[in-house]
Amino acid sequence: MTIPRRCAWAGSDPRMQAYHDTEWGVPERDSRALWEKLMLDGFQAGLSWSTILYKRDAFRAAFLGFEPHLVARFGEADVARLLGNAGIVRSRAKIEATIHAARLYCDMADRGEDFAAFCWSFTDGKVVTGDGRTFPATTPLSETVSKELKRRGFKFVGSTIVYAWMQAVGIVNDHAATCFRRAQV
Repeated sequence: MTIPRRCAWAGSDPRMQAYHDTEWGVPERDSRALWEKLMLDGFQAGLSWSTILYKRDAFRAAFLGFEPHLVARFGEADVARLLGNAGIVRSRAKIEATIHAARLYCDMADRGEDFAAFCWSFTDGKVVTGDGRTFPATTPLSETVSKELKRRGFKFVGSTIVYAWMQAVGIVNDHAATCFRRAQV
């Protein structure tokens, strides 16, 4: 059996490999899923993605499936509950930022603005393909998206986090030139 060539970051961890092979870089067009991944990338700040990936099911349970209209209703009792949940990253700032972001998401929807359309508007709905040899931490595009998210009130959306999110949700195809997934996504 031939082992497929993957992006180096997938390493030898089976869960990271599965994430790489089935999710990372696949263009996501669902608003709720895009928002969930942006929130998880915010929780990743200062940590590794594998930490978040291993806690993802616990995050989904704690944040009610990352349904923004439900998370937007969270109050101080929910914050306390989440701070006591050892299955997630227990950062008050990140928890409160997620609740605030749910309210922003709902405000956008109430104004008729689709979150997916917003996310993809920066590339006119098209996937941006990297060269497959260089892998920047930020780009002018991620700077632009980060600034707009911050302007709207989102937190934990610096340019590096935003670029990692754009790669993960397939707005940017940054699979390595030698990776078997590059042409597939």
